[in-house]
Amino acid sequence: MRIPEMYTRPGPTISFEFFPPKNDEAEEALFRETVPGLQRLNPAFISVTYMAGGGSRERSFRVVDRLRRSHGIEAMAHLTCVGATRADSAAILDEAQALGIENILALRGDPPKGESEFRPTAGGFRYALDLVRLVKERGCFSIGVAGYPEGHVECPDKLLDWDRSAQKIEAGAEYIITQLFYDVNDFLAYEDYLRHKRYVKAPIIPGILPFLNAEQIKRFTRLCGSKLPEPIARRMEALGDAESVRRLGVEVCTDLCRRLLDHGVPGIHFYCLNRVPSCTEVLQNLGLA
Repeated sequence: MRIPEMYTRPGPTISFEFFPPKNDEAEEALFRETVPGLQRLNPAFISVTYMAGGGSRERSFRVVDRLRRSHGIEAMAHLTCVGATRADSAAILDEAQALGIENILALRGDPPKGESEFRPTAGGFRYALDLVRLVKERGCFSIGVAGYPEGHVECPDKLLDWDRSAQKIEAGAEYIITQLFYDVNDFLAYEDYLRHKRYVKAPIIPGILPFLNAEQIKRFTRLCGSKLPEPIARRMEALGDAESVRRLGVEVCTDLCRRLLDHGVPGIHFYCLNRVPSCTEVLQNLGLA
């Protein structure tokens, strides 16, 4: 089933994202432990990342195919510009089409490990917008893209970055899933700009990460240019152990999701980091588990 159709159904569409395991043993553990836990939460779909440079893409596509064929869960494959020429990207789309994959998240992608900035491969794409156009030419995929309520970390002008979100929709993307954020007003401002300044009608889906420990969320927010609001940061610093921080993450994200759902968002996309408990608790708190 194509993902945009899911956002037209009654009630909030709940989805998850995880990263592919590094080896066969970890893959079996993922399907033995994580996937059944998420399946009990009745996800509309699961999104599967792959590492910068595409090193885990083959396994990522295998996980997507396995989710769909063996577990009956719709799954979305990622496609990035990193380390790929136009011909490479076309070949990857051929592979996805052969597997029956219908849903693609088109991303520029993060710089490979050890590099501080993105450099397009010769003969490849610099922007996700270019990748969206390539995928759209195929005519057989539903296309999602990323959005940045606080602006992309590499873009000095937040409104310019928001304009790029609109351009991706104009080029053929059908919905936006946002980067993580913890201040609901950042999402509301982003959504308002796209709706009323750029007339975007496509679903705009908040991406939510229930943080697990203090160092992790500091690193994540620093890398993606998001902020942890000062009241939350102070509470987190006052806690003495990882489990207390995890519970705070559940509390913060429950409140955030409740406000977003009251606002009327069509769904929530959870970055679960291959862990089930926090997302389960958030959804239980919301009465959606």
